[in-house]
Amino acid sequence: MLAGAAPAQEVLPAQAPPDATADGVTTLDEVRALKPEDDQPLDLYRFRNPVKVESNRFSGSWSEPPTPEQVSQSGGYLLMGLNYGLMAAGKGLHRLSGGREQIQAATARPPPELEADQQRRARRYCQADADDCAVPPQD
Repeated sequence: MLAGAAPAQEVLPAQAPPDATADGVTTLDEVRALKPEDDQPLDLYRFRNPVKVESNRFSGSWSEPPTPEQVSQSGGYLLMGLNYGLMAAGKGLHRLSGGREQIQAATARPPPELEADQQRRARRYCQADADDCAVPPQD
């Protein structure tokens, strides 16, 4: 509606750039692709993203959706949904029963020590065969 009310503008003939041909086609200067000096293979991940996003409260519960290939390899959407449901039910049952987590933090134990009788035998062996004994005898 407003387009009809707008006054017509005079169209001037386009001026060709200095490097244009007679047909009005613009040509570019010569472009060369240079081979890198080092013969290293191309690393697509050479430049890392400088932005580091800190984890927040939603990071633990978010996971990327599966690709169609992953869906087809795991039996389709129906079977995947059934498996996710069974896993969620198993986690809930595990939480209700108060069982230990499947993945636990490692705890260090003290190094094994010899009993008194074993220490006496080791000292006796070292005294008898002093060439092979690495530990000096103690009494």
